[in-house]
Amino acid sequence: MVLYQPQNGYCYNSDTHFLYNFICKSLEKYKNISGEVLDIGSGSGILGLLFAKRYSKINLNQVEIQETFQFFSTKNAITNKINSKMNKGSFLEIEFDMKFDICLSNPPFYHSDVIKSEIENLKIARYNDYMPLRDFIKRASEVLKNGGKFFFCYDCKQLDDIILYLKEFKFNIETLQFVYPSTSKDATLVMIYAKKDSKSLLKVLTPLIVFDEKNEFTKTVKNIYNEAQTHSIKALIE
Repeated sequence: MVLYQPQNGYCYNSDTHFLYNFICKSLEKYKNISGEVLDIGSGSGILGLLFAKRYSKINLNQVEIQETFQFFSTKNAITNKINSKMNKGSFLEIEFDMKFDICLSNPPFYHSDVIKSEIENLKIARYNDYMPLRDFIKRASEVLKNGGKFFFCYDCKQLDDIILYLKEFKFNIETLQFVYPSTSKDATLVMIYAKKDSKSLLKVLTPLIVFDEKNEFTKTVKNIYNEAQTHSIKALIE
């Protein structure tokens, strides 16, 4: 999959590849994946496009607040011959004309206390000032159908708030997985599959370890990249 990205600005990273792999593993038990899917904060479009490429029966919808990334999401959908509807504006404010079966997102999750980049599109893409966690989860609950599936990743240091807000807005965590930079370091990321109005027991997957003792990608991470088969091209908007 060829993915154009801004030459100067936020670019997708390994988190999105890990999240895509987590979503696919979480959906293995379902025989037929179809319906309306919303990629929240689509950025360059990578997450939703990978998902649509794998599950051809879904209808992909994207929502993006920044004009630069509206352009790249649309360009990448056309380049990869994937149909998608772009919703331009803030996920928290747009009134959608439908409810969705699945929501996917690699949202801005860095806490407002950390040092911020001075580049505006990087700040919007990275920091949760622009989409607070509670508002993000509340809005996802509003736009999902009953029984709808919600996949996202987040800073694992905020897991207590994630659990609190998911319960508040009628989500049940079905599956989660922690991502560790290495076996000697603490987890940095948590990936979550939550389902609206569900009562299933929680399943915690084996941790994903990024680097081995030689500081090289683990076999698992290499396999994730090989399966995704993404190729990034930096470009300027004329």
